[in-house]
Amino acid sequence: MILTFSDANVKAALKAIESEVATTSEKIEMLIEIATRLQGQAKTIEQIKDSIFLYRKGMELNTHNESLLKARCLSGIGTALRSIPDQEENLLLEAKNSYEEALPILEKYASSLEIAETQMNLGIVLQGLVEFNKATIQEAIQIYYKATKIFTGENYPQEFAILQNNIAVAYLSLPLGPNKKKIRYGVVVQSFQSALKWVTITNHPSEYAMLQNNLANTLQYLPTSHPIENNLKALKAYDEALKVRTASDTPLEYANTIANKANVLFNLPDNIEHPEMGNTNNLERCRKYCEEAYAIFTHHKQVKQSCVVDSMLQDIQKKLLNY
Repeated sequence: MILTFSDANVKAALKAIESEVATTSEKIEMLIEIATRLQGQAKTIEQIKDSIFLYRKGMELNTHNESLLKARCLSGIGTALRSIPDQEENLLLEAKNSYEEALPILEKYASSLEIAETQMNLGIVLQGLVEFNKATIQEAIQIYYKATKIFTGENYPQEFAILQNNIAVAYLSLPLGPNKKKIRYGVVVQSFQSALKWVTITNHPSEYAMLQNNLANTLQYLPTSHPIENNLKALKAYDEALKVRTASDTPLEYANTIANKANVLFNLPDNIEHPEMGNTNNLERCRKYCEEAYAIFTHHKQVKQSCVVDSMLQDIQKKLLNY
């Protein structure tokens, strides 16, 4: 890892630990505090790597092997590593190892809040490793549920919302037999609705939009004898998400949501009382959403999403020609 120490905070941290006034423990705590702040405000990968350097510097100074300080450095390294974009599993595996080494120590010496935060972060890493066959979705779900014992909706609505969203997404990818699909979707919908009891558009708009969008996605594919009713509920949930997600402020999230909404409109009758009359109006709305989403995805070089939306535009055109 090449470090330039261009960030003023890093230079200040390195200078601070040279002080003869501070004790070794105080120096390590100082490094952890600066690394955490730098990591939280990082705008570049280099700044994240600099925070990792500071955490590791803290571990080097910890010659007396103070357990809690070591665990906090390890947890910080894990969080920094998982925030670095990577197409492979190496950084996630390194983050997993850091969290798993830190957790037993934290469980012995740290506050319940610190433990739950590390559990939640480990769950995110495990969920990311599933596609590489380096973890199971059951492991991720199990650790998420441990974190919910502390991160309750009443006391920590934001963290609770993230956990419930992650649990729901995890359940959707859980391999189950056909006879258990209804149970799976029931758990998923319940997770989203449970989180939305505590998260509002005013207090936590980002999490609110995420939950509404993902709830709508689930409602689209919910096994039911009332698909139109569920699709109408999905449209309302997408509209709630779009109160937060805008083309100017969150273009990619906005594009994802309108593309999802278009998918509902594709098969939704214009008049639900008379479905035989077709859905040309909804198809036109569908096309407008897809054209807008395609433009945004293309502009941001999101090739996969652009291709999906382009394919949908072709399907819309074919369907309209049949009317």
